[in-house]
Amino acid sequence: MASPSIESLTYEAAFAELEQIVGLLESGALSLEESVTLFERGRALSDRCQALLDQAELRVSKLADDGSVEPL
Repeated sequence: MASPSIESLTYEAAFAELEQIVGLLESGALSLEESVTLFERGRALSDRCQALLDQAELRVSKLADDGSVEPL
């Protein structure tokens, strides 16, 4: 079964999969090739989570009462 496209994942789904990957990598039960493949997906998931967090921060910053953009 193929993994879903990272770009289609919500923050929660990406983070949950990332946690699962970390657990598998920490277990040490994988081959080197499996570990590298999972590490690569984990990096992409981490990037997806960061992008979604950045988008959320920008949306919240735009919600300033006087219409100005304020940093969090």
